[in-house]
Amino acid sequence: MPIGSVFNSGIEGFNRASQGIEKASAEINRATIEQQDDAQLAQQRQLTAASSDEAVTAPVAQPAKVDEALVNLKVEEFNAKANTQSIQTADDVLGTLVDIKV
Repeated sequence: MPIGSVFNSGIEGFNRASQGIEKASAEINRATIEQQDDAQLAQQRQLTAASSDEAVTAPVAQPAKVDEALVNLKVEEFNAKANTQSIQTADDVLGTLVDIKV
């Protein structure tokens, strides 16, 4: 396998991992904002109900996908590290070949 294709595969894999990290980070951020919004809405309902003597029911929260996003973030971190190692190995091999040729 040519060194260039190993190097290119490593870069493509690293770019995919970077995109996956960005996606997982956005999902974590979105879930956090939704949880904050739900908490604020619940507070407003309690204040409104307390002033009008109505019964307060707890809001039904959507299950956060933070766990799944954190797992994806860790997986993409490992992918990035593996591809970085591939790039480093291709660079080392290329350096060795240049040293031998000279």
